[in-house]
Amino acid sequence: MESMVKRLQERSMGENAGTSCGSDKLCFLGSVHGNQNGANLISTGTVGPANRGRLLQVLYDIGPSSRVDLARLTGASRATIGGIVQPLIDQCILVEGEVVPPNRAGGKPATKLWFSKDARPICATVLTHDRVRTCLVSLEGETYAQHEAVLANALTDVSDAFRIVSTCVEETIASTHQSILGIGVAVAGMDDTESGSIQGMRLAPYTDGFSIEAELTKRFGVPACVDRDTRALLVGDRWFGQGRGQRNFAVVYVGEWLGAAMYVDGHLCRGAAGAVGKIGHTIVQLNGQMCHCGRRGCWETIATLRWLRNEAQARGLLRPDSLNAGLLVTLSENGVKGAKKLLQEYASNIAVGLANLQQLTAPNFIILHGDVVSGGKLMLDLIDEKFQELIFDLADEEITLTLGDIEGLAALRGAAGLMLSELLNFDI
Repeated sequence: MESMVKRLQERSMGENAGTSCGSDKLCFLGSVHGNQNGANLISTGTVGPANRGRLLQVLYDIGPSSRVDLARLTGASRATIGGIVQPLIDQCILVEGEVVPPNRAGGKPATKLWFSKDARPICATVLTHDRVRTCLVSLEGETYAQHEAVLANALTDVSDAFRIVSTCVEETIASTHQSILGIGVAVAGMDDTESGSIQGMRLAPYTDGFSIEAELTKRFGVPACVDRDTRALLVGDRWFGQGRGQRNFAVVYVGEWLGAAMYVDGHLCRGAAGAVGKIGHTIVQLNGQMCHCGRRGCWETIATLRWLRNEAQARGLLRPDSLNAGLLVTLSENGVKGAKKLLQEYASNIAVGLANLQQLTAPNFIILHGDVVSGGKLMLDLIDEKFQELIFDLADEEITLTLGDIEGLAALRGAAGLMLSELLNFDI
């Protein structure tokens, strides 16, 4: 906690916190996918929302805090903090809680601020080629009212798929007496974050070009935003998970495919039209196996569930089609012939791509999601052992691998985080 506070203090030095917009309504700065030109100045009409976003970022990072703490960490005056905080309390976004007694020098007791349990939730939506999952997520990251629907393999019309998606969203929204703040969508595939459309969802080509953001907004009358699932995982970790307070970290998904997202110097890397993160197609074996992308030697050819299951079948392990990291760890611990060697190879293959990522972009904190999470500590230890062998030894820096939340929870929180970042003007 001390190191996190120090980072926040350093970040605020020399920055002008400005003044609150003074509105009694929650201000929205606009799309998180907007103009990224660093030369643009913040207009007087957006200074208030920008400061509000900065304050809420600090609050998420350090937890329940008093106005005095927030003023100290943001570099703003207590009057400015009060002007930002009071409208958020009036709207039930924030609530006053625990009383902090005055110090020995005297003064008035303070109260800690945190996100209200009565704040309107976000509808999180995770869309893959074969199913849609939805739930409500509170501003504290609590998930509830989950619903799920299957997208049949025979679907060929995007309007039929959207009907299923919107019905699932509708069922989740109906589970609460409150209106929702918005709808965040994590898509398993490519998307265009500037237009809010799907550009290439795996095994569902009929969705290409579908403007899901606009259609959800039209259907439900609330803001919506969409991004690829790996970036959603990162955003979820940034606000609700182990990425809190981090200025530089990466998220890597390992499962049926491989993907990554990076948070560099306090900003989420998207690239042109959101194209950053296709780490599975970096080359790790010249003249290696043929990848489904048409190239040879991609990381995906040696470090996905497809590789694992093919190897398990070739080596004679039972039920190879249902094998995953968790089951493989169990087989290894039970002494099943060939399981330990396969586990070590799987971990080593994953470590190769992680080392490439670290040596190229230098994130000192990497959160693993997907299949590897089911393998638990043993899987993580095996990956980390090989990973540390492959990277440069930086004596003054610790490079950490850690496991994220279980896949379903992490993805839903991530989808909510996308919407939260936009609505509350978080600078991601």
